[in-house]
Amino acid sequence: MRFDNDALHAALHPRSVAVVGASDNPDKVGGRPVDYLKRFGYRGNIYPVNPKREIVQGVRCYPDLRALPEVPDLAIIAVAGEQVPAAVQDCASCGVRSVIVLSSGFGETGEAGRAQQEAMTALARKSGMRLIGPNAQGLANFSNGAVANFSTMFTQVPPQDGPVAIVSQSGATSAALYTRLREAGVGVRYVLATGNESDVTVSELALRVLDDREVRLLILYVEGIRDADVLAEAARQAGAQDVPVIAIKAGRGVQGLAAAASHTGALVNEDGVVDAFFNRHGIARAADLPAAVDMARLLLKPGVGPGRRLAIVSNSGSSCVMCADLAEEFGLPLAGLAADTRQRIAQSLSSYAACANPVDLTSSLLGNADVFGQVLRAVGDDPEVDLCVVSLPVAGAGYALDRMAEDALRVEAATGKALAVTATLESALEPFRQRGLATFATERQAVAAFDAATRLRAGMRRRPPRLEAIATLALPAGASAFLSEADSLAILSKCGVPVVEHEVCETADAAVQAWRRMNGPVVLKACSALLPHKSEHGLVHLGLDGEAEVRAAFEKCRGDVAGLGLPWDGAVVARMEKGRREFAVGAKLDPIFGPVVMISDGGKYIEALPDFVLLLPPFDAHEAREAMLGGLRVAPLFAGVRGELAMDIDALADLAAAVGRAMMAGARSIVSMDLNPVIVRSAGQGVVVVDALIERRMAPGAPAATVCRNESKTEELRC
Repeated sequence: MRFDNDALHAALHPRSVAVVGASDNPDKVGGRPVDYLKRFGYRGNIYPVNPKREIVQGVRCYPDLRALPEVPDLAIIAVAGEQVPAAVQDCASCGVRSVIVLSSGFGETGEAGRAQQEAMTALARKSGMRLIGPNAQGLANFSNGAVANFSTMFTQVPPQDGPVAIVSQSGATSAALYTRLREAGVGVRYVLATGNESDVTVSELALRVLDDREVRLLILYVEGIRDADVLAEAARQAGAQDVPVIAIKAGRGVQGLAAAASHTGALVNEDGVVDAFFNRHGIARAADLPAAVDMARLLLKPGVGPGRRLAIVSNSGSSCVMCADLAEEFGLPLAGLAADTRQRIAQSLSSYAACANPVDLTSSLLGNADVFGQVLRAVGDDPEVDLCVVSLPVAGAGYALDRMAEDALRVEAATGKALAVTATLESALEPFRQRGLATFATERQAVAAFDAATRLRAGMRRRPPRLEAIATLALPAGASAFLSEADSLAILSKCGVPVVEHEVCETADAAVQAWRRMNGPVVLKACSALLPHKSEHGLVHLGLDGEAEVRAAFEKCRGDVAGLGLPWDGAVVARMEKGRREFAVGAKLDPIFGPVVMISDGGKYIEALPDFVLLLPPFDAHEAREAMLGGLRVAPLFAGVRGELAMDIDALADLAAAVGRAMMAGARSIVSMDLNPVIVRSAGQGVVVVDALIERRMAPGAPAATVCRNESKTEELRC
C-alpha cells in the first residue's frame, strides 16, 4: 500500500485533466468525461488527447501528452486495451500524478490480463504515479465538477452535491447507489469506482474523502479487502468525525466468491472474518443496496443515535400489532409512554382509541386534521421515546397529507427525534418525502433500517479496550509446524489460560505414578509434535482408573506410534475433567485482518451444527461475553434451564480474551491455536482446557519434519 495524499488529492481536485482517447461523441467512453467536465461546471483545464482530431466537443485537442501546455494532474485513459500500457508509459514519462484506466481486459480476464496489469502497475509505482483501475468507471466529485467518469446515470438522474460519499470497486454498483440516493432526495458529493484495484483501493479513497468535512456519510462496496489497516484507519477517522460508514461486502457464498473473482479479479476474504472486522471498527454491513440506502436516509438524520426505544403511531390497529411484532423481531423495545403523554393523547383522540404504545389513531384523521400533529408531538416529547414509526396503510382521498407532512416535519425538528413514515400508496408518501422525511414502502423496511442505524451508532461509540502492553511470545525451538500437546498447554498456561492438570511421562512406571498423584480417573495420550491429531490414530485413552489400565494404554500408545514410524516422545497423563458443557476456542492469524479468535459450542456435533462467534483482538472479557450472549444459539442455556445452575460464562470470556492476547503476543510466531474441548463448569467454578494444539509460523523455505495429520476439529475458523 502506498498512500500518497498529494496524488490522490490531485485525482479528486485536479487543476487540469487530460482525456487520452477522447471522442467527439459524448455517448462513447472516451467522450463522456469531456462532456461531463464541461456539463458539471469543472473550472480547470480540459485537454482532450487524440492524434486523429483537432477539436473534440468544442475543445482544442492534442496529438499526445507531450504536446500539452502543462503536465495534467489527472489523466483519463480511454483507449483500446492493447494501447493502454503505452498510454500508461506516456503518463508516467510526462510526470502525471494520477491516472484512471477506464479500459477493461486485464486482471479480471485471467492470467495473461493479470500479467499485463501487474506490469502496468509496477511501471506506475516506479514513477510515483497513482493508478485507479484498470476496468474502472472512474471518479466523480460533484463539489467541483471534476467528473472523470463515464456512467450514464449522471445524465439520467441529475446530480446534486450533498453529504454522501460513495466509494466502490464496482462502477455499476456505485452508479446504482448514486441513483437510489438521488431518487430518495439525498445529495451525493463523491462517486468513486476503483475497478480492479491494481494500485489505489477503496480503503485509500475512503480515507482520502474524509478530509472533506462536508462528508457526513460514507458508503462502501467491496468484493475483496487487501489493506485492512488502511480501512481500519478510515473507520477510526470516520468515528472521530462522527461520520457513519456503511459497507456492502459481496461474495458471501461460494458462487458469490467465484463471481467476484471474475468481476474485478478481487482478493476474496472469509465472510465471517469480514463481519468481525466490521464489528471491531464500527462499520455497518448492509445486505444489499436497498438496505444501505434505507440505513443512509436515517443516519443522515441528527436524531438517530444509539437509543432504540421505539414508538409506533398508526391509523390501523392491525398495523400497530404487526409493527409491535417487527419491533420484537429486531430487538427494538417499545417505549413505555409516561402518564402525561397518554393524557395528552387521550385529549386528542376519541375515548375508544388506544393511548398506550402503539398508538392507534383509528379514524380520527378523517374528521380532525389537528389530531395527527397533536399526537405525534406528545409522543415525540416523551423522554422515553428515541424513535418513531408512523404507519399509514390507509391514506388517500380525505386525508390532509400535506398538513400531516408539515406537522411531522415540525415535530422532528422540535424534538430532535427521527421519524420513519410508511404508507401503502406511493402518492401518500410523496408529501413527506418532499419535506425531507424518511419514507419507506413497508413497516419492515422502516424497523429494519432503525435497527441497523442504531446498532451502527452504538458501534461507533464503542472503542477497543485499553490493554496493557503485551510482550512478544516466544515458542520452543522445533522443526515441526505444530507444538506437542504438552508444549501447547505450557504456552497457554503462561498466557493465563487455565489448563488441565497433566504430566508428560516417558515410561509406564512414570505414567502409573502420575495417575496415583491425580487420585482419580485420567486420560492418557501420545505426546508428539508430529502427531497433532491423536484421536484419529487411536492414541487417546479415556477414563483410566487402575494401574493395569494405565500400563496397558501406555504400551499400546508406544506400540502404535512405533507402527507409524515416529519417534517416541512419551505420553501425556491428564486428569479426567467433567463439567456442564464442552466449548471450543480457536484462533488463527489471518493474512489480511491479523489475529482472529473463535468461540464455539463444542461436542461431537461441532462440524454438523456449527455455532460460533468471531472476534478480532484486542477485546476484553466483557466484549467476549456480549458476543457469546448475542451470537451463539446455545446462549439461552447459559443461565441454566429446568433447575440447572448457570454456566461459568464469565470464565469462558476471560479465557477467550487471554487467547486473543496470546495471539497478539505471538503474531510473529503463531499461525493458529486450537483449544478443544474447553470444559465449562457451573458459575463460579471456572473452565479448563483439556486439549490444545498450537501451530507455529515456519520460516519461508525452512525444512519441516513430516507430520502425521488428519483434519482438526477446529483447524479452520468458520467462515
